[in-house]
Amino acid sequence: MLAGEGRETILLLEHPKVVTLGRSSDPAHVLLDEAALAARGVDRVVTSRGGDVTYHGPGQLVAYPVVRIGRGVVAHVEGMARAVIETVRPLGIDAVFRRERAGVWVGDRKLAAFGVHVSRRVAIHGLALNVTTPSSDFAVIVPCGLHDAGVTSIADLTGHSEALDVIAPRLGIALATALGRSPRALERREIASPIASAAPAVAGPTSPSPGARIQPLQRR
Repeated sequence: MLAGEGRETILLLEHPKVVTLGRSSDPAHVLLDEAALAARGVDRVVTSRGGDVTYHGPGQLVAYPVVRIGRGVVAHVEGMARAVIETVRPLGIDAVFRRERAGVWVGDRKLAAFGVHVSRRVAIHGLALNVTTPSSDFAVIVPCGLHDAGVTSIADLTGHSEALDVIAPRLGIALATALGRSPRALERREIASPIASAAPAVAGPTSPSPGARIQPLQRR
């Protein structure tokens, strides 16, 4: 795509446990050294995305829209945020986007985090939506460098667990719509927990797990 070729894609996946550091991250926001992280089965990876420190792991739906942007980075992030808000609204969750804190929030707790990198007008990286992610998993970092805020998940907010393979197609379609694209419809049978079908390592902070899902897009 950087060469002007290739299909725009949304990757929907679930990462193994990993702490990622963005371009503006403070290493002090990772509260354990690499040995201690490894003992917990958590990798530590420096990435090209913007933002501070975040965590990815089981129960979290990660979306990487690999798309050409025309209206700027802020508009791109706002579009992703609208998609998250539309995805969780039918579950009774009233969430809002906070630009100054680059996330979708419910009260003082962050439900979804964003981080992007743009090169030659192509955006990679994307968002992480906590579906059933245990809040305790974030104890190894200061999430996004915010000492005065917490994290939450769909499960915490609704009192029941939604399967990633249920949320994934909803988010994928919402993302495509918010970004002005027409997605190929995904049937649930195409997506098995934890989101089946292998995908190439295009946009993640680490190679996508074997649970990656590619969703081709078409411009509307």
